[in-house]
Amino acid sequence: MKEDSATLTAPAATAEPSGDAYTVVKARHPGRWVSAVVILAVAGLLLRSVLTNPHFGWDVVVLYLSEVSIGRGILITLELTAISMVIGTVLGVIFAVMRLSTNPVVRTAAFGYVNFFRGTPVLVQLLFWFNLAALYPVITLGIPGIHLDANQLITPMTAAILGLGLNQGAYMSEIVRAGILSVDNGQIEAAEALGITRMQTMRRIVLPQAMRVIIPPTGNETIGMLKATSLVSVISVPELLYSAQVIYARTFETIPMLIVASLWYLLITSVLTVGQYYLERRYARGNQRALPPTPLQQLKKFFRTHDALSLKGGRP
Repeated sequence: MKEDSATLTAPAATAEPSGDAYTVVKARHPGRWVSAVVILAVAGLLLRSVLTNPHFGWDVVVLYLSEVSIGRGILITLELTAISMVIGTVLGVIFAVMRLSTNPVVRTAAFGYVNFFRGTPVLVQLLFWFNLAALYPVITLGIPGIHLDANQLITPMTAAILGLGLNQGAYMSEIVRAGILSVDNGQIEAAEALGITRMQTMRRIVLPQAMRVIIPPTGNETIGMLKATSLVSVISVPELLYSAQVIYARTFETIPMLIVASLWYLLITSVLTVGQYYLERRYARGNQRALPPTPLQQLKKFFRTHDALSLKGGRP
């Protein structure tokens, strides 16, 4: 009987497959290769068409890419973007807090500001500020003894800053308000229970936590503001696009100069996008256990060979 039981249990023992008996086959994705080939082929055809078409005037593009007037226009574009975003952010925080106020008069005033500046085109606002002297030739501000000439006070640069900054403040107020509302109301109640004032609660507790919601759309607004500065060319502010227009009005090289402006806009936008990514990554530390990979880490992961056995801890 012992021998019979041994013979019965022997096949069961040998029936268990060892770990080396399994063959792991990598997943195949033919659709990825086909789509990649199609995309690369279309991109190659477009690139070839752009580079070989003489009407693009690439020699003119290279010649004027580092033109002094273009460089000055870039500086003015960056200056307008920075000043307008600072004004818009400050106004956005102020009017967002006003929108959340318990005072109905303050809340209505903030709503009126946001509704007016969001409801009218920014180009119309720029033209309005530029022609303010037609309505108020002399600005007194209601103070005796003050008589300011509007033509000297409202220069094209001032009109551009007022138009872009005030318009941006309306959009930023909604972004900041959404960030404030994303914070748990229980934290505000706890701060009130501890005797912390409403302004201290907003400044030290609510706004730091709301930044992770505020930063992504603010980065998009900054990039949008960079491109919106091209609108001030209609009021003769010598920013990037206006500088390119002055050159092609003299040389009649319209397409090459527009390409020069587009390349600079694309370069600056790319730099701002990278900065926005790292800023979002910094403010995501308190909300995510694993931070999103940086572009360098993503590039390494793309070129790294992924072996299914090594990922599962097996032997290659």
